[in-house]
Amino acid sequence: MAEFMAGGKRAAGTMSLALIALCTAGAALAHHSDSMFDQNKTVALTGTVREFQWTNPHCYIQLVVKNDKGVDEEWSIEMGAPLHLMGQGWKKSTLKAGDRISVKLAPLRDGTTGGEIREVTTPDGKPLVTP
Repeated sequence: MAEFMAGGKRAAGTMSLALIALCTAGAALAHHSDSMFDQNKTVALTGTVREFQWTNPHCYIQLVVKNDKGVDEEWSIEMGAPLHLMGQGWKKSTLKAGDRISVKLAPLRDGTTGGEIREVTTPDGKPLVTP
């Protein structure tokens, strides 16, 4: 009888963990939604890094780009989390203010100056791996 009760407690614990995982999965997926970005478009930019934000839950490149009228615009470019970027060789010091880079991104659907990173290239043509 003791073995049956121990097995029942184990099964109840397993079921509880499964239920918790199911209940929180939606919130995790919602957080990582990229629906605000137009994945059917690609924008290519070249500019100067104003700031590289090495922060959780996402890193950002603040890139100053001259628009068609020659006026500086700041683009906020979303990247993955530091942990994911480190797995691809990135460090907090990979980009510094003043660095010139070229990027390709999926733009924000609302037309504001921002997007989700696809590619980053240094001035000498060296690609930096991106998520």
